Amino acid sequence: MAEETNKKETGEAIPSTTDEKAPEVAKKKAPKTDSPEATDIPTANAPDPASASGDNPNAAKAKPAAKAADDKKPAAKKKEKPPAVEDKPFEEFMRQHYVPELEKAIASEGVEDLHLDFAKQKLPIPGYEKAEECWQVLGKFKNGLRQFNVYFPDEDIKGKKAFSCNEGKSPSTLESFLIDERRITLDLLVFGVVMRLNGQKWLGRN
Repeated sequence: MAEETNKKETGEAIPSTTDEKAPEVAKKKAPKTDSPEATDIPTANAPDPASASGDNPNAAKAKPAAKAADDKKPAAKKKEKPPAVEDKPFEEFMRQHYVPELEKAIASEGVEDLHLDFAKQKLPIPGYEKAEECWQVLGKFKNGLRQFNVYFPDEDIKGKKAFSCNEGKSPSTLESFLIDERRITLDLLVFGVVMRLNGQKWLGRN
């Protein structure tokens, strides 16, 4: 009856014990919202770790796959260019290249009984008996009637060269051979002899 008297005197509703305590209990049980808590739920504004950007601290710093593959490739070695046949030692060049090529070139002009030799001997020209021996290409055909010699006194295809020819007798003159050419090549040495023999009208149907 005392509660009813107090209620009537104050004019306020006096809550029961259960109603009075409920707000306090709910407040204690409710989660705090003052500070953010980390969760596993992704958000729309979270940066993508896979995207590399200077402004993105979460960006993954990974080496591009293409560049990594290139770094593993060994450096390509440059192929060394083989030396030109003209740079070979003199005797090797003459025996292995010049004499065989000259023989083929003259034979292609219709000469069937050509004989070529490469030897070091005296010049077969009067007045040069005391001269030192020098390397020569000696050629003969037409049953030995037509003969020619190509001389290399310096033992060097780029050095002095001479030519002589005869038909039925010893050669009487020694002429210079390919002295105005700046660059001596295998093809030029072969072509020079063929042209000189053509000048004598020794090749073809002559």
